[in-house]
Amino acid sequence: MARWAVLRRAYRVDPTKAVPGKMADVDRQRHEERDERAVRVREAVTAFDAATEREVASRARFLAELDRLADPFSRDDDPVHVTGSAIVTGRRGTVLHWHKRIGGWLQPGGHVDPGETPWEAALRETGEETGLAVRHPVGGPVLLHLDAHPAGAHFHLDLRYLLTAADNDPAPPPGESQQVRWFTLAEAMEVADDALIDGLRRLQSYVEVSDGGER
Repeated sequence: MARWAVLRRAYRVDPTKAVPGKMADVDRQRHEERDERAVRVREAVTAFDAATEREVASRARFLAELDRLADPFSRDDDPVHVTGSAIVTGRRGTVLHWHKRIGGWLQPGGHVDPGETPWEAALRETGEETGLAVRHPVGGPVLLHLDAHPAGAHFHLDLRYLLTAADNDPAPPPGESQQVRWFTLAEAMEVADDALIDGLRRLQSYVEVSDGGER
């Protein structure tokens, strides 16, 4: 009996140390990954050259919320959170989709899934909502625009990344808005939500610098 007591003591798991230690390692890794995303986003927002009154206000709100939020990417932790969307460019212009709840033409995009970066979310959401094969520029993600705005019960800190697409017609899958189409930039500026106009102007400047084309 004494021998079995020794063996039980030798192999007994201390619930206050062993398991929490493992979980602490996992939590620490997740925290570091989350912090790395937040650091990169903060650097990009800090470097964003806000020009209009709305952009200046949005940039300031971004920086304040990034300092306040423990996890700025979680839609569950706080009504205020970072989202990722896309300003798509191609030879045919830009792609917008009709948002039923808002009742307007918007850029594709949405919430950041767990473990994602906002630029990954922009890529995924755009593919899901438009059916187009989109990609970031060769040099990597480009933060073209940002905007802070209410979205129902939430408040979105929306990062708009430049994505490129071929000339294919959008083919959204069932369950997504079927009203998705290419617009010339002039057409897009006529119909787009006010929160997107500054972003479209930035796209126009990008197009003119890149190839001098009219879209």
